[in-house]
Amino acid sequence: QVQLVESGGGAVQTGGSLRLSCTASLSLTRISSMNWYRQSPGVQRSLVASISIYGTTNYENSVKGRFTISRDTAKNTVALQMNSLKPEDTAIYFCNARLNFGDRDPRTGDYWGQGTQVTVSS
Repeated sequence: QVQLVESGGGAVQTGGSLRLSCTASLSLTRISSMNWYRQSPGVQRSLVASISIYGTTNYENSVKGRFTISRDTAKNTVALQMNSLKPEDTAIYFCNARLNFGDRDPRTGDYWGQGTQVTVSS
């Protein structure tokens, strides 16, 4: 299993920047992918950005060019740098770790951080 501890978040005005961090209790070299999701009230949780064990990154279309996901394998930390923030980015952001040790391994599955609030005012 893996525990995830998030930090960062807060309140900014439109156009501002925030940086979220997520530290895992397991080496990132053993985690298939690290992901950031977000959820607004009444809206299903959705994937914002991901970084695979190989370092491949992917972004949801609305954040491309504004958000950057990165990792520090020495610190088991993944960060989400968010620039040019918009009111529609307001949400609770969740760090997610996806483990894959095979179907029979009970550790295989998704693990979640506690979530951190990001509020962007116009």
